[in-house]
Amino acid sequence: VQLQASGGGLVLAGGSLRLSCAASGEIFSRNTGGWYRQAPGTQREFIALVTSSGITNYRDSVEGRFTISRDNAKNTIYLQMNSLKPEDTAVYYCRLLTPRNNYWGQGTQVTVSS
Repeated sequence: VQLQASGGGLVLAGGSLRLSCAASGEIFSRNTGGWYRQAPGTQREFIALVTSSGITNYRDSVEGRFTISRDNAKNTIYLQMNSLKPEDTAVYYCRLLTPRNNYWGQGTQVTVSS
């Protein structure tokens, strides 16, 4: 199973980015897909997830600004990030959870400058 994350970059505070995570070897629509992030010197933290039935859940600090979605035809999940803040700066990782395993993408850097 491979997860390929992309879409990170440098953006001004208040701007937007959309992250993508394409999976091969396993199906997002049958499992739970999620996004996490890790800033320097901190632990990796949960951001958002979407279950196989389409239920979504978010970290409180991103609720209303970030949206997780899934394209079943492309076997890809997305994270639309709006109203970005400097504290959103981190490496963002996607994750696929199956009943037996979980898999991580390679991470994509998001930097928000003030």
